[in-house]
Amino acid sequence: MIAVTGRVTTKVDVFSFGVILMELITGRKALDETQPEESMHLVSWFRRMYLNKDSFRKSIDPTIDLNEETLTSIHTVAELAGHCCAREPYQRPDMGHAVNVLSSLAELWKPCDQNSEDIYGIDLDMSLPQALKKWQAYEGRSQMESSSSSLLPSLDNTQTSIPTRPYGFAESFTSADGR
Repeated sequence: MIAVTGRVTTKVDVFSFGVILMELITGRKALDETQPEESMHLVSWFRRMYLNKDSFRKSIDPTIDLNEETLTSIHTVAELAGHCCAREPYQRPDMGHAVNVLSSLAELWKPCDQNSEDIYGIDLDMSLPQALKKWQAYEGRSQMESSSSSLLPSLDNTQTSIPTRPYGFAESFTSADGR
């Protein structure tokens, strides 16, 4: 069981991120009271499923189109999720490690539907980072064209839509604030 200390740490965020990864892989909720008691808590159920290759494959969200390449990536994400949800906070990786693991997978990403028409003109054979750069360039051009139009609001200063900080609201959050 996880000890409740009342302290908010980056390791708590890493644990939560691991749970989200597990939810993405399995299509299940973190706590599903419709499941039998031994399967109700995603993290403990996921750990058991991951130990056995056959049970793990059956635990993957059925809406995911599985091929060997996808399965390899899912195993990488599942391993990361398991590390993020380690019982002891000191055993969990830093978020930078999680980013590095997922970044390497982003390099391998390819869209599932190679025949779909792309409205942004992105070559579907590009890696995700290449496609993102092209999409950002497209968005930048499109914004510059629309900013001269008086029909669309300018997005240059989006902070005006963010409400000001309420009186007494801390500049930064510390664990003492959460008690």
